Amino acid sequence: MIEIADAALRQAASEGMDAFIQVFTDKYKEAIGGELTAATMPLLTAEQHSLLAYQIFRDEVMEGGFCQLIQNGYGSYIFHNPFAKVMKMWGARDLSKLVYKAKEIYDAHHKDLERERTEEEFMAMYEQYEAFDELEDAYLEIEEETTTTIAAYIDEHLELFASIQA
Repeated sequence: MIEIADAALRQAASEGMDAFIQVFTDKYKEAIGGELTAATMPLLTAEQHSLLAYQIFRDEVMEGGFCQLIQNGYGSYIFHNPFAKVMKMWGARDLSKLVYKAKEIYDAHHKDLERERTEEEFMAMYEQYEAFDELEDAYLEIEEETTTTIAAYIDEHLELFASIQA
């Protein structure tokens, strides 16, 4: 089980909900050597993968949208796993709905979305896949509330996410 110091959690919580979540996901990334591979996937539990998926989703969409998320290789990790269903179970219903809508676009175009591209071709994706724009804007509006909801779920179910050490 992933171990996290109680003091580190308390410090992060005082800095904000994203810092609180980051304490967990940094430990997860450390445990998997920074890479999601067939060999490292079993090192995390389903709950830990869902939280790591949220962190990846949040970081990628906030920085460069769904095109970046997919081009950086996370499309199947987000859309071909029960990520949206878990977010709903954790109370992040609006995020769940948004991910299901993005999945429809992804499923219809995943071969093109995932193909290797030059920087110029990558930038052109933003015009080609404008369907993601509305979803990205919607996420920006709910991100803070969603992150708070997820952090509260973690706090109420700490034993699912890590072993907390005094």
